[in-house]
Amino acid sequence: MQYVLSHEGMIRIGIFAGVLLCMMLLEALLPRRQRTLARSARWPANLGIVVVDTLVARLLIPLPPAAAALWAAENGFGLLNTTNLPTIPVIVSCILFLDLAIYWQHVVFHKVPVLWRLHRMHHADTDFDATTGIRFHPIEIILSLLIKIALVLALGIPAVAVIVFEVVLNASAMFNHANMKLPLGIDRVLRMLIVTPDMHRVHHSWHRDETDSNYGFCLSIWDKIFATYTPQPRDGHDGMTIGLHDFRGAENRGLLGLLKIPFRNGEDVSGR
Repeated sequence: MQYVLSHEGMIRIGIFAGVLLCMMLLEALLPRRQRTLARSARWPANLGIVVVDTLVARLLIPLPPAAAALWAAENGFGLLNTTNLPTIPVIVSCILFLDLAIYWQHVVFHKVPVLWRLHRMHHADTDFDATTGIRFHPIEIILSLLIKIALVLALGIPAVAVIVFEVVLNASAMFNHANMKLPLGIDRVLRMLIVTPDMHRVHHSWHRDETDSNYGFCLSIWDKIFATYTPQPRDGHDGMTIGLHDFRGAENRGLLGLLKIPFRNGEDVSGR
């Protein structure tokens, strides 16, 4: 475990790059929708924001979630670190809990106006592919990290559960945003448990009621349990419009354009 923690960054970068390249290849071989913009018009900014997010997080968050979990374990801090529960059930339960927490965090970022300003940078992408799944404003990333760290410390979540969850979360975000055509039968079976690209694409519709549904990132069960599940887009996957009404211009592209989106008016901020 100490070796994994010591090399967590490199391990996560390796898995991240491998999954991203795999999704990009599958998108090229099995595209679900025709792109509205060339990759060259979107990918540099979408990939560039990951670099910005990483640098900002390293600068402002000296103790990332996995390190916080290790510190809590070493100091007997947090609820689970005061018990002797079986290791495997604890790890599995914590991964499920963290996925549920991300679901509710996602809901809150849609419902609270100031948080929606940050999150709409993710939704302003006018196409939907694996790079959309890693396109988040650095302020949102910092807030998300602080929420996870607080949960990890309060509950004493094991470091291995944190690392597994972070890897699964990143991989599933790229998978369920992929512009990849799955056979309908496979999609139907998979979405009984996990979020598929067709399921999550509904969430990126420009229809407000569809945007405010299908919040899950990994497990699909939360949307079904909490009645936020929309099976299919009303306009169909080929006919639906991706993105937001007020952020479709060229000024919202490019790395600087993405960073400015939370500070521009538009897209019914006051109504959320």
